[in-house]
Amino acid sequence: MIRNYFKIAWRNIRKQKVFSLINVIGLTIGLSVSFIIGLMVYYDYSFDKFHTDGDQIYRIVTDFHSPEGTFYNSGVTVALEDAIKDNSNFEIVSGFYVERPASVQNKEQNIKLKWPKHVIFTDADYFDLFQYNFIAGNQSTALSNPNNVVLTAERASNYFPDLSPNEVIGKTLIYNDSLNITVTAVVESFKERTDFVFQEFISDPTLLKTRLRGNFLDKNWNSTDSNSQLFVKVNQQANFQKIQEEFNALADEHLDEYSRSHGQSKEFKLQTLNDIHFNKNYGVYDWTQGQASKPLLRNLALVALFLLLLGCINFINLNTAQATRRAKEIGIRKTLGSSRKQLISQFLGETFLLVLFSTILSLILSKWLLNLFSDFIAEDLDFQLFSNPIIIIGIVILVVIITILSGFYPALVLSKFNTITVLKNNIAVGERKNGLRKFLTVFQFTIAQVFIIGTLLVGKQINFLLNQDMGFKTDAVVSVYSPRGERQLDKKKRYLQKLQSIPQIKQLSLGGAPPASLSSNTTTTNYKTEERDVQSDLQFIFGDTNYSKLFELELLAGRTYRNDTIKEIVINEAARKVYGFKTPEDAIGKRIDFGDYTVPIVGVMADFYQRSLKSEIRPMALRGDWDRDVFSRFQAVHIAFQNTNPDDLQSTLSKIKSAYGDVYTDKEDYRIDFMDETVAKFYKREQKVSKLLNWATGLSILISCLGLLGLVIYTTNRRVKEIGVRKVLGASLLQINTLLCKEFLILVGIAFIIATPIAWYGIHNWLQDFAYRSDISFWTFLVSGCLMMLFALLVIGFKTFQAANANPVNSLRTE
Repeated sequence: MIRNYFKIAWRNIRKQKVFSLINVIGLTIGLSVSFIIGLMVYYDYSFDKFHTDGDQIYRIVTDFHSPEGTFYNSGVTVALEDAIKDNSNFEIVSGFYVERPASVQNKEQNIKLKWPKHVIFTDADYFDLFQYNFIAGNQSTALSNPNNVVLTAERASNYFPDLSPNEVIGKTLIYNDSLNITVTAVVESFKERTDFVFQEFISDPTLLKTRLRGNFLDKNWNSTDSNSQLFVKVNQQANFQKIQEEFNALADEHLDEYSRSHGQSKEFKLQTLNDIHFNKNYGVYDWTQGQASKPLLRNLALVALFLLLLGCINFINLNTAQATRRAKEIGIRKTLGSSRKQLISQFLGETFLLVLFSTILSLILSKWLLNLFSDFIAEDLDFQLFSNPIIIIGIVILVVIITILSGFYPALVLSKFNTITVLKNNIAVGERKNGLRKFLTVFQFTIAQVFIIGTLLVGKQINFLLNQDMGFKTDAVVSVYSPRGERQLDKKKRYLQKLQSIPQIKQLSLGGAPPASLSSNTTTTNYKTEERDVQSDLQFIFGDTNYSKLFELELLAGRTYRNDTIKEIVINEAARKVYGFKTPEDAIGKRIDFGDYTVPIVGVMADFYQRSLKSEIRPMALRGDWDRDVFSRFQAVHIAFQNTNPDDLQSTLSKIKSAYGDVYTDKEDYRIDFMDETVAKFYKREQKVSKLLNWATGLSILISCLGLLGLVIYTTNRRVKEIGVRKVLGASLLQINTLLCKEFLILVGIAFIIATPIAWYGIHNWLQDFAYRSDISFWTFLVSGCLMMLFALLVIGFKTFQAANANPVNSLRTE
């Protein structure tokens, strides 16, 4: 019997090719997007779920509170670990310090790695918290002595490519050309998804033989470094309220009087293990991979849900609209003894076949979509994830839900027909269910309209961001950075001299980061007079005397500093206002207290955006290379070109790289950043959102218009005789088209009215993330409404014009 159901279902699908195709396209789009987004959600939410007692493991982080706001740091002071070591709420307390050595060498085989990533100093308790599989060596003694290191199998193969893990034990690696460290164990890297990406684990006491010795001997409570990480495993009966109270007491006890008097405080907090992957306030250990965003994943899930709903709505609309076509079939089946339950099973079988076919197509399309949405997708998220049992079960459940959601109501309607009424051909279910179809059509176009408005407004904001005047020169400017760890200023000056001989270069400057970058250097300052005492954080940019000229920073008063090392500063307008100077001229000559010394203000420059327009302009100062005797802040050569002709630019860039090779032997460290590309990177996530909205809008319009086309085809086919009569009586093509289009355009108009406040609310909330934003213009809503009307008219007009233009004689004869 089941085989017979599917045979008849297949015949009905083939008979209604157009409507079946519309249903398949709608469901395939919805399912394809759902599969991809489902993979993304599962991927990100599966990080670090495999750790034993993972729900008891926490990272301790530090929040700094001040009148200016809250600042977050994933690290803690090194003094905290000893202070909580004996806390009865904790089973294990283990800290580690993230470090990146300049070089690691296997001298026996002459193998040297420069700046290896993911190196930490830690103790044996780390391997009790996070349980690695030890391939070689003894876990209990691996980090018990100074100058010991545990390597992952992957890192061991980099240093000792011809040796097995057991042969690596006892071998020596030389760190930073001076520190001999013995390999005591080899472990497997975590096979599951994790943010703990470390590859080398050096014993804690070894830190005392490095440049970090002073930090760990001093254990200053006022020094917090994001590289200093602390993890705890809490008891199952732990009192979290008591833990927080003890943390607060420790923070308050060791708060210095200066911070206390200026309204500053700090707070130690427990961060859950699964929050590390998502919480951008504290970050992850491999920053190159970016960080997952729960709001973005939620928005993606909503997009998938809406697209699935649109496909289901098409199915419900078209199947209930065509109910009268199958009325006689249902009447005959009931006469021959079919029960309502059997009829519902028959119609759900048809739905299942369509959903199953759509699912197969969706899986095929998913491989292409994974490439299409590569900006949203991690590198190791690939098509193979579909073989995961959880994903397979999820797809099966989704297919069942879609089948029931799409097919149950139409099956209920069809199976409800009265046998006698049907056989007398006296039924009009299409008209009785017209109200539901109108509601679902309005719902479809409301979603599509929200996407259109959102796309236009997000695009408007991104255009505003990318084209906003940053307040300094961004075009035809590049920055070439010195090799990591390069201490010799003479080499940087020699490179600068070589660049001066290139005629295509307009200006040069030696300095730190450009005016807007992802890096920052901030210190606390004080300005005190008889009337006021102002404390403020002051962000620094570093540059020589040509820096302000090259980046065309506008000087409002005063001058720049006289040479590169003199202690003078040029502040921005934001700093001038914070310190309380009424005009730029009033600030000239005033001295700012930096704690150990005071520095005069010699100039005031106009404000410019230091990062993205999400952030407000903060107090900033331009200064020279004061600390040159200890550490030079000048790490880059900034270059402004004469012109940006593509041919000239390519030639100039080749000369710049060649000059770099003449000065620095290691060309692998060559790094050049274009200023306009740096600004564009600030809005990488927003550009991803824009791309997402573009696709969501296009797909929602396509599904909605396909559904509308199906309803128009059904309506015009039912009204063929009416159209013929009206033509015979003298109705024009325009009048007939207006008659046929009016009903649908009213529904589209209602959808626009409903969508407008929803879209405004969503975009208004999204724009709150930006300190500077474009207006939500009325014309955007008007344009989006007109676009939706245009799409609807094109779809409706295609069929109605064909129906209205038909020969009335043929229409009446056909009827």
